[in-house]
Amino acid sequence: MTSQMSVSLDGYVAAPGQSLADPLGRGGLRLHEWAFATESWRAQHGQEGGERNPDAEVIEEMTGGVGAYVMGRRMFGGGEGPWDLGWTGWWGDDPPFRTPVFVLTHHPREPLVMNGGTEFHFVTDGPGAALERARSAAGDGRVCVAGGGATVRRYLTDGQLDSLWLHVVPIVLGGGTPLFDGPLDVVLEPEKVVASPAVTHVRYRVRH
Repeated sequence: MTSQMSVSLDGYVAAPGQSLADPLGRGGLRLHEWAFATESWRAQHGQEGGERNPDAEVIEEMTGGVGAYVMGRRMFGGGEGPWDLGWTGWWGDDPPFRTPVFVLTHHPREPLVMNGGTEFHFVTDGPGAALERARSAAGDGRVCVAGGGATVRRYLTDGQLDSLWLHVVPIVLGGGTPLFDGPLDVVLEPEKVVASPAVTHVRYRVRH
């Protein structure tokens, strides 16, 4: 299983002040501007244009062959507590995943079938059950943990991740949601580094 996260120089994956109107916090979108500029990201979101550069190639490497995703409730969004059934995610009617996505939550909800092949399934019986369902749905494809930071950290510390891409963005957020907030009982071995003017991508092999 794999994952990838954009992270600031001081270790945050979201800025302070997260809300429904500002899901990545004040200034948090800067963590992802490198991706927004690429041809690969724009194509996945039904847009034209964008740059063909090393960052675009990293996106293609990360997303190629993924057969299912797991994400946390906060990444899917919609606030805390029982569901607002009008909420269908941040991504509009045609989310970029185009595979089954298993959302960790404490509140049951019927699956959402979206345009383009994305299906959101809401899992109330824990990360292990979500991973088992994702592996079954992925078939020969890979399972990717899409986020957010707490969900990636949970699977990492549980020994479930095999590799982790970190996209280190040259900004300092000064607070927010840290990717690592305590001891980590795994070893991250760098196995690939791709640098561009906007971001440095490091792929780690996870040893448990």
